[in-house]
Amino acid sequence: MSTVWLPLGVLAHARSGDKGDMVNIGIIARERHWFPVLKQGVTSSWLAEAWEEQVEGRIKVYEVPGIGALNCIMEKALQGGGTVSLRTDAQGKSMGQTTLTVRVEVDRALAEQLGVPLDEASQDRRGTIPIPVLA
Repeated sequence: MSTVWLPLGVLAHARSGDKGDMVNIGIIARERHWFPVLKQGVTSSWLAEAWEEQVEGRIKVYEVPGIGALNCIMEKALQGGGTVSLRTDAQGKSMGQTTLTVRVEVDRALAEQLGVPLDEASQDRRGTIPIPVLA
């Protein structure tokens, strides 16, 4: 399987918020038929790595296939919650948008088959080795 790395924002929109010390990120595929690529890339371990500096608790990813979305719950993510946290974003409102900038690994053949644009694809997660797009 040949894989490429894409910024999550190529595949999805996101919206986030909080409940106490938990952050919820809804990640919705830009095209409903891209959902298989989205769920392949966005996993609990991927989110844990992306947010290792801030999230101290469990991370769960729930599928919402009817709308082509994922519901991601991150526990112990706000230093105790909005009323006590000293973080700039004490409610986790920007965490969804920030997550969209992180690159996810996807199967290149599946992405091409589903019409996912690969203009921003790279061969590594940092995006330093671009992949030429063949027309």
